[in-house]
Amino acid sequence: MMAQLQQGSPDEKEKTTALKDLLSRIDLDELMKKDEPPLEFPDTLEGFEYIFNEKGQLRHIKTGEPFVFNYREDLHRWNQKRYEALGEIITKYIYELLQNECHLKKVTLPVDAIETEPKSFIFMSEDALVNPHKLLVLIHGNGVVRAGQWARRLIINEDLDSGTQIPYIKRAIEEGYGVIVLNPNENYIEVEKTKAQIQLSADISDEPAEKRERKDKIQKETKKRRDFYEKYRNPQKEKETTQIYIRMIQREAEVKNRVTAVALTDSVHNVWHQEVGKTIREWMRENCCNWVSSSEPLDTSVESMLPDCPRVSAGTERHELTSWKSFPSIFKFFSEAVKAKNSLVKPTPTRRSNRIKYEEF
Repeated sequence: MMAQLQQGSPDEKEKTTALKDLLSRIDLDELMKKDEPPLEFPDTLEGFEYIFNEKGQLRHIKTGEPFVFNYREDLHRWNQKRYEALGEIITKYIYELLQNECHLKKVTLPVDAIETEPKSFIFMSEDALVNPHKLLVLIHGNGVVRAGQWARRLIINEDLDSGTQIPYIKRAIEEGYGVIVLNPNENYIEVEKTKAQIQLSADISDEPAEKRERKDKIQKETKKRRDFYEKYRNPQKEKETTQIYIRMIQREAEVKNRVTAVALTDSVHNVWHQEVGKTIREWMRENCCNWVSSSEPLDTSVESMLPDCPRVSAGTERHELTSWKSFPSIFKFFSEAVKAKNSLVKPTPTRRSNRIKYEEF
């Protein structure tokens, strides 16, 4: 239609120009906000009218039905923000379970943090640092999950057993482990930028003017695309924020000397994309095992071209279920590793006997 108008008379071209001018003056941000209800949600499970029943399933208080994502038709952004708000409440709920049901204590990190610096926290059993025999350290994957969680989707749509680390914690305590639950996704705080900070970041530059202009143009285009996506995802966001990271350190040698076994569940790590030396790769081959999503039965050897560690089937093709489905096999793997360490003999379980001879590559 636009092409046809441009090929027409001067009057039609004038109409086209006027239409373009009108469209350029429409505030799409405000338009999206008017089409969407306020992003104001309850701050408790009861406010959402949901509870976890005796089976650990999230159910509606009145109807007993599972969680409904599409609460409002044709409002995907609003529904997504509602889902995220519920997820934040569930995160706090899991923290309470870790303390009240699993009897773990919340520990602030860094341990020597001053009052004004960013902080995170982990959860530990009372004997975590003094248990003379064994310690289980639980680390979730990346994304929105926090300490004690495997997958938010499973917690909301399935149950607490499959979606949280609680079964691992209880089993570990029963078997005499000390327990530490890490929280690696809680590694920064987000604060609102002041107007002075925004202006300062725009003004400070000692680059030549021509180079700065080209760089600014690229940055503006990138920011424009990023802002468009962010406004689609969260059109009511008004504040510009910055991230302040929490202090972190590395202890490779200490980890290698003290860690007996590492169980990964459908891990997406890649030794080629990280600075991993030969000694770490060798250590991983001897001490790690990755339960991956696969159609094969549980513990069936799965070949891989990556020279990192043996891979076996988790007994499910669903990534988010791998931690739950491989639960009994992982504790068997740990038990074998502990026995082998105590007898100074490396374990040779069946699932590791058919692994690829990476040295041939």
